[in-house]
Amino acid sequence: MFDRRLIDNFDWILLALLIFIGLLSVFNLYSATYSIRSMGGSQIYIKQICWHAIGFLILLLMTTFDYHVFDRIAYPLFIVSLIFLVAVLNLGKVTHGSQRWLSLGYFSVQPSEMVKLSIIIVLAKYFSKAEKMGNYRLRELLIPFILIAAPFIMIVYQPDLGTALILLIVSFSIIIFVNVHWKSIVIFLSTALLSAPFFWAILQEYQKKRIITFLRPDLDPLGSAYHVTQSKIAIGSGLFWGKGFLKGTQTRLHFLPQQHTDFSFSVLAEEWGFAGSAILLFLYLFLILWCLNIAKNSKDKFGTLLVVGIAASIFWHLTINVCMVTGLLPVVGIPLVLFSYGGSSVISTMAAMGLVMNVSMRRFMFQE
Repeated sequence: MFDRRLIDNFDWILLALLIFIGLLSVFNLYSATYSIRSMGGSQIYIKQICWHAIGFLILLLMTTFDYHVFDRIAYPLFIVSLIFLVAVLNLGKVTHGSQRWLSLGYFSVQPSEMVKLSIIIVLAKYFSKAEKMGNYRLRELLIPFILIAAPFIMIVYQPDLGTALILLIVSFSIIIFVNVHWKSIVIFLSTALLSAPFFWAILQEYQKKRIITFLRPDLDPLGSAYHVTQSKIAIGSGLFWGKGFLKGTQTRLHFLPQQHTDFSFSVLAEEWGFAGSAILLFLYLFLILWCLNIAKNSKDKFGTLLVVGIAASIFWHLTINVCMVTGLLPVVGIPLVLFSYGGSSVISTMAAMGLVMNVSMRRFMFQE
């Protein structure tokens, strides 16, 4: 029997935030691809509307059952996501030198997006069931490290360094949240620093160039540094109020590469300036803080860890993307979730937001 209290506790503020960000995404993509359509290009913004519509349906679907279902199926779901990663490495189509997509008839999916959510679920299950009173030490984190390493290695091999880094950072955000002894953190960071030469050796040549040009943009201004140089010009030329809707010269004249995906924030900053950028960043900040408030009020550890992991994912996508397009970090191909174009990203993020909504709606279930 359906509990009417679920409707009474529906999180309308969270839904409103997602709708507002989605609308801004569509308008921004309309502008970013305006000149492409005039030359016979596809209407990407219409596809984004469809992805958001599907995403909202999935979000509503995720609220119809108790989120503890994922507590029971966490490991099978994680294994299925790994199977999809293996399928990509063997059957995936190659695009721009990377094998990240799995073709399913009329559309393609990016399984690594599914893995980002499944690793949050499986870590939430593991730490919610672990009977640990004090701080975790490295030797007690062997199983979580194995769970993280399996998808991380396969995603790096695609290669998709950006997604692999997000997977790693979000996972360790959850681990830090559950309390790790400070000595263990120091040992891990020291080991990671000493391993830097090894990771440098396995990077692709274009990835090495991106890091080098991040440190020295003047070495290859028309090559590997071109993307971020044009992005900084676009952002800087927007000044405070921006140039106006459909009036961004960097966008209209195609100086700004990947303007509908990784550099969509640059389009917004050029046309709406600091004011428009600040509004978008405030919406994301409000969304992250709202999620953390839901995590705080969750009545069980699994729900708390689930929402903390999803909030961390939104935070790191936002932080790395904005730092990337402003030249504060190397270009690693991380989109701005819910804002940049991408079906797999939108749907996986909306599914994650559905879980957040689920936790929020059912917080009263554990009250007397």
